[in-house]
Amino acid sequence: MPARPSRRTLLFAAAIALTTTAATACGGGGDSGGGPAGRTTVRIAYQAIPNADLVVKNQKLLEKALPGVDVKWVKFESGGDVNTAVIAGAVDLGLAGSSPVTKGLSSPLNIPYKVVWIHDLIGDNEALVARSAIGSVKELVGRKVATPFGSTAHYSLLAALAAAGVEPSAVQIIDLQPQDALAAWKRGDIDAAYVWTPTLSELTKDGKVLVTSRELARQGKPTADLGVVTNAFSAKHPEVVTAWIKAQDSAVAQARTAPDEAARSIGAELGLPAQEAKRQLSQLVLLSAKEQTGPDYLGTPGAPGRLAANLHDAAVFLKGQKAVDSVPEEAAFGRALAVEELGRAAN
Repeated sequence: MPARPSRRTLLFAAAIALTTTAATACGGGGDSGGGPAGRTTVRIAYQAIPNADLVVKNQKLLEKALPGVDVKWVKFESGGDVNTAVIAGAVDLGLAGSSPVTKGLSSPLNIPYKVVWIHDLIGDNEALVARSAIGSVKELVGRKVATPFGSTAHYSLLAALAAAGVEPSAVQIIDLQPQDALAAWKRGDIDAAYVWTPTLSELTKDGKVLVTSRELARQGKPTADLGVVTNAFSAKHPEVVTAWIKAQDSAVAQARTAPDEAARSIGAELGLPAQEAKRQLSQLVLLSAKEQTGPDYLGTPGAPGRLAANLHDAAVFLKGQKAVDSVPEEAAFGRALAVEELGRAAN
């Protein structure tokens, strides 16, 4: 019987198929993409994360701002999968965690994209959950722990193990997407998992949290969900990028001033009651466009923010874990921050 193809192989094939379809319809990415001749298409990667990105999607804020543009939202399970799709030329804009973005900007991937937005600073919405009999991270030695490889959760799991003095090789780390990890948990196939909400909420019903990403951030290993745009699309369609940033900024303002309204949209996208969506939204730190131009985040032209150093530090850590081949200089991460695009939309 032939070997069954892996999920990642299938995803890459699907991404290639999507790219081929778009190219056939319009002669290249970022143009008609199956829509009427001459219209621009923007293909946006999103994930089931309870932040303002889902408000933009649910309320069609970008579609309203750009009636002459075809907006296509494509769902992915993790940032590693988003990287695969970007490499395949299947998406133009999208959400990926800071760890997969770090990997994307490092060797061997070297993806030609840049960070244009911080969707959220990850806090208690990502965590390591274990069976109730497991009392500490050290007790994971010899146990099976699931996490999506290449994600911020994977990075945080490695950071938690390092902080506890546990070698990753001493733990059976399994590559599973959040829903697959939940299924494995229910079957009793794994002992712990590092994942994000809404799956995290399901795991905590009969498991216990050993460490959260908020705690790891305090220990110098911060993570975030970032918005990336390909260099080619940003250069060809700056007006779309500006409108996208403004839509995100508007959704953040709504999440802050009218959280019930934002939560209804997020709940509709995730299939959750509005109150639960509101609770999960509160676990994240959202930043306005103006705040993101500050020195602690993306910064301004000529003065890249602290995010560049954070990504560089993450690359150094991932190199030590043999997750990337080499570490670009910090200035390279600074050049990958789309401060001009952000500045145009923030003013």
